[in-house]
Amino acid sequence: MNTVASSAAVQGPITLYHRRHGKQQVAKAIGHVGPAVLLLLGVAPILTGEESITLLSGLEVVIGAIYLALMVRELRHLRHNPFHRERVAWLELAAAAILAMESYHIWHRHHEAELAGAPHRVHTLPWLYAALAVVYVVLAFRMRQMDAHRFLHLHPEGFAVRTKGMRQAHRLHWADITTVESEGSADVLVHRADGQTHRISFANVHDGLEHRARLLEHVQQQLSPVAPPAETL
Repeated sequence: MNTVASSAAVQGPITLYHRRHGKQQVAKAIGHVGPAVLLLLGVAPILTGEESITLLSGLEVVIGAIYLALMVRELRHLRHNPFHRERVAWLELAAAAILAMESYHIWHRHHEAELAGAPHRVHTLPWLYAALAVVYVVLAFRMRQMDAHRFLHLHPEGFAVRTKGMRQAHRLHWADITTVESEGSADVLVHRADGQTHRISFANVHDGLEHRARLLEHVQQQLSPVAPPAETL
């Protein structure tokens, strides 16, 4: 067995992206229009003069301005490198802040109305906004881990791969494999020593053919017999 590791094995796991990843990220960025609309509705009474500006509303305006700047920055970033993910998704954090402040704003308004004599009512909208804020906070710190759920890891002992997010990863060692062959336009068939066969498809992976070729090259390097040294005269 050839024990020379490929360059990909030295680098560690490679993140695999969906073939429509770029368009999906643009759609996600555009989806942030929702919190922007909430921001506009929140500051509209101040802009029209119906309410006076307070410390809370002033903070909301500042966060809103930062949010819009981050949204423009995100769209520009996606045009140049849609596959680079920052360690912290600041746009998601800004959206969480807007949702949290709007949640408190609505709750505070109803609370003051009840203190003034209005009947007590259970309002679900503040809790919904608060829950969405928590979701955005989680996304802000977990985006890179979520991307890494699809991966290709080539290592000297075998390989591991997951091309679909909801599927279990294939983690195989050379002792478990008899042959690996290409199948169709973008698939790989793995024949195991126990008679089982696994199909791994790279059809929906960005640069899927390149990743399939990388896997097949790694298998060829590891499973092909080592040529005997040439005899010296």
